[in-house]
Amino acid sequence: MFARNVSIKLKPNTFKQFTTTLDTDILTLLKKQPGFRDLLALGSDDELHVTAISLWDTKEQAEAYNTSAYPQVIKSIEPFTDGPPKVRVNKVASSTLHKLAAVAA
Repeated sequence: MFARNVSIKLKPNTFKQFTTTLDTDILTLLKKQPGFRDLLALGSDDELHVTAISLWDTKEQAEAYNTSAYPQVIKSIEPFTDGPPKVRVNKVASSTLHKLAAVAA
């Protein structure tokens, strides 16, 4: 299992609009992507930073999303962001979802 860790800096007073877009548009798009398992979005106390972690079955599926659907995601969040998001792809070392996926396989 692999995780895409996306760090996003938001413009002031856009957190609520950003999370609405995340919950409606982006999550709908993610659910259609092969290998997508889950999304966890974490907001800072000042509501100016978000870390979005999406979980994927394989590194190849996470990277395929990056070139196919991610550009659409960037366009949809662009009105709320202060600069480009920073993306890292990591192998998941441990998670309850990771363990459930291994049992189901």
